[in-house]
Amino acid sequence: MPNWTMAAEGKMPTQTLGPNFHDLLRGRYIATLGTENTDGTIHLTAVWYLFEDGCLFIATSSKTRKARNVVARPKASLMVDARKPGTERGVTAAGRVELISGGESQEINRRLHSRYLSAAAMSDPQVGPVFASFDDVTIRLTPVSWITWEMAVLDTQALGGRLGGTPGYLLPLD
Repeated sequence: MPNWTMAAEGKMPTQTLGPNFHDLLRGRYIATLGTENTDGTIHLTAVWYLFEDGCLFIATSSKTRKARNVVARPKASLMVDARKPGTERGVTAAGRVELISGGESQEINRRLHSRYLSAAAMSDPQVGPVFASFDDVTIRLTPVSWITWEMAVLDTQALGGRLGGTPGYLLPLD
């Protein structure tokens, strides 16, 4: 019988993040940012992000719903996941958020854009400056809790390795 308690332990919120998940956050992925709308529903958006000094940064326009939500309700969650078959894993950070503007925002956004755009794109007058003008503010998420998961750990603990060890059990993602 699988030990579901052990499998579930990896999903409980914690205040610290293991080093292997620091590596995940330093990777170049598309994250999902969740902020709260005025009616209590959750606004989800796909975003580029930067992980520095334990905080997550998201470049955006001050005119976006996510920016307005952050100002009105300063809490958010950000999820990053890697979906390579057999090594799926993810991390969600939840915490306080603030909107940064001015020179500090411009510098953070430049570093963030440089993670996703090549040096040639950043120096192209029709690309780099356009991103810089679109994203005039930065959201800083300071995590107070983390939730992590790894499919290989769940497979080992709860399923005895049968998912990863049996060809054809996991179907390919689209």
